[in-house]
Amino acid sequence: MALRNAILATLLDGESSGYDLAKSFNASVSNFWTATPQQLYRELDKMESQGLVAARVVEQRRRPNKRLFSLTDAGAAELAAFTTRVPKPTAIRDELLVQVQALEAGDDKEVRRAVADRMSIAETKLKRFERLRERLLGESAEAEFLATAPRVGPYLTLARGIAFEQENVRWCEQVLAVLDRRAAASEER
Repeated sequence: MALRNAILATLLDGESSGYDLAKSFNASVSNFWTATPQQLYRELDKMESQGLVAARVVEQRRRPNKRLFSLTDAGAAELAAFTTRVPKPTAIRDELLVQVQALEAGDDKEVRRAVADRMSIAETKLKRFERLRERLLGESAEAEFLATAPRVGPYLTLARGIAFEQENVRWCEQVLAVLDRRAAASEER
């Protein structure tokens, strides 16, 4: 998937400045796609030159003017075409997994620290995703929201992000428990 497709999908929510798009990416798309603000701005410029997004300048007092980007018909067509393609399979490339794989050749305490850090990050992301879920649902029950909301894609991708971080926490807990048992057993010897 190209960054452009994630930008086009985000612009389905309406016109956005590059700054607001970066905040939106951080708040909602971050569970499946990451990009720096610089990458977003570069891609927006390319997409504008290709006619996939349109930009309009909004004059501001006491601040620099800002550009607001919106999806063009060509951008909507590009996004629609993207949804018809067979997605590439997900591939995990994770240094922590390599460290755990090499545990017996390394430093148990440092690997344990890295796993604990990963668990802390996952727990923080999970809390943020759950707060976003509550905001999306508002007063609606999940089933009602999914049946009546004009856009359910952001909710469904958020649900995947929540499940992913829940699994990260579960796996980290498992690894830490194994490492704790190994440490206790080695102290008994």
